[in-house]
Amino acid sequence: MTNSELTYTGVLFAVLANQLCLPVPSCAFLMAAGALSAHGKMHPAVVVLLAVLGCLMGDGVWFCFGRKWGSKAVRLICRFAADPRTCSQKARAKFRRYGLRLLCGSKFVPGLDGVMPPLAGAEGVSVAAFLALDSIGSALWSSSYVGLGYLFSNELEVAIHWAQHFGTALGVAIGVPAGLYAAWRGLTLLQMIRQLRLRRISAPMLARKLKSKSKLAVVDLSNFEEETDSQSGEAIPGAFRVEPTVLRKSPQIHIPDDVKVILYSSSGSDTVSARAAVALKRIGVDNVWVLEGGLQAWRDQGLPVAQCLAVPEIVAERLGVRLPEQSPARMDGTVHCTPVHPDRDLQVPPVVNEC
Repeated sequence: MTNSELTYTGVLFAVLANQLCLPVPSCAFLMAAGALSAHGKMHPAVVVLLAVLGCLMGDGVWFCFGRKWGSKAVRLICRFAADPRTCSQKARAKFRRYGLRLLCGSKFVPGLDGVMPPLAGAEGVSVAAFLALDSIGSALWSSSYVGLGYLFSNELEVAIHWAQHFGTALGVAIGVPAGLYAAWRGLTLLQMIRQLRLRRISAPMLARKLKSKSKLAVVDLSNFEEETDSQSGEAIPGAFRVEPTVLRKSPQIHIPDDVKVILYSSSGSDTVSARAAVALKRIGVDNVWVLEGGLQAWRDQGLPVAQCLAVPEIVAERLGVRLPEQSPARMDGTVHCTPVHPDRDLQVPPVVNEC
């Protein structure tokens, strides 16, 4: 790369692409620009100004998405995190604690940088306040990397070579595995959705099976839904809740063949049920069914709901399931109650013409 190949326009678009979540190493470009500035080939103030402009353009797009689509935009960004639901919760908790001040330092924190702009839009922050504080944060971030390049300007050729080749290498190293993983995960979910369409149970049928002492483990999937408050809300009597983070770390467990696991969510979403079913399959739980229509369908049938959840260990003991020490069904802070006895307490309305 010759000196003329790294231009002000290149710096602007590198920063803009990075803020749009593309795998472009904008930090390397800023350090290379800083090194060139030390040799009088670029002006550091112009580099920082263009970097701030690139940040504002990229962040502005996400801010508008957050303003228009609210929490959906935040969830879109958080899907790239290891735990999407926890990512969204932590970002909201930090925003409520520190407010817009987070914009001044969020670019130095991987993950928080991408979540803050749409979250600010979703929370109704004014455009003027967002632009002012995002400008400060962007200036601090870009100045830091330009300054590093300026200080280590003796390594000018190394910095330029890095900026030229590292972007392509990083894009291949990150983009190809990420694309393959996303494709594999998407196919796995589609296969599970098709499988679960053949394993559906209606609300009246589930109520009758609970009343007839069938061996059922009813699992509430509220923790798999980003917008559901896991500390409150109604549930099907006798249901318990699982935590996605703990579920992924759980060892294999064995469930007797005559035990069916019934999944239900508040929204009745096929994707939510499929995600949970895939996670359960990883630990050896295959006999999984889905409540058609979710909790809303249960309510629509006039069936009773509980204000608290069953204790997972008690349900496991009743069904003959031995849980590991760190149970996948354990959820710290979940409100439990004395488990109901569906065969005794559940009042089932008459069902007509159902097999």
